[in-house]
Amino acid sequence: MLKKLIPNMQIKSIYEIDFKHLKEQGILLIICDLDNTLVEWRSMDIPEKLSVWIKELKHLGFKVCIVSNNNIERVGKFAQGLDVLWFAKAGKPLTRTFHLAIKQAGVKPEQTVVIGDQIFTDILGGNCLGARTILVTPISKREFLGTRVMRKAEKLVIAYLRKKGKL
Repeated sequence: MLKKLIPNMQIKSIYEIDFKHLKEQGILLIICDLDNTLVEWRSMDIPEKLSVWIKELKHLGFKVCIVSNNNIERVGKFAQGLDVLWFAKAGKPLTRTFHLAIKQAGVKPEQTVVIGDQIFTDILGGNCLGARTILVTPISKREFLGTRVMRKAEKLVIAYLRKKGKL
């Protein structure tokens, strides 16, 4: 079970990811979490930097999808503003919605990378799917109450993984 919590990569921000390298490795679909991965939790604005980032991914030939546990209205607003595929109320870490995303994108799990800020939802779900996973540092400390509770357990897991040289 612990293996499923280990991301393939850990970085500070989505803007640090070398997507040309991922493309060379056969990645075709980028699945991103929304809150505290792409934008701050509860933010309703799409930053210009994010719009440019999404356009660059598309220019490189990637399909992009937002998979979020948040509500349809919030996720839909962002995804439509960015013109990307999206799924809300995903139930992460369950893989059902991830499977829907890869099916709609016409790719395989091994051609997919899941990017998110939470080990117990994004990374666990992506690893269970069989995708590559990238853990990013949360954009903001402001979070949903349930997420704040899970962060305490996440900190313990991260400390353990670092101690064991797995992160």
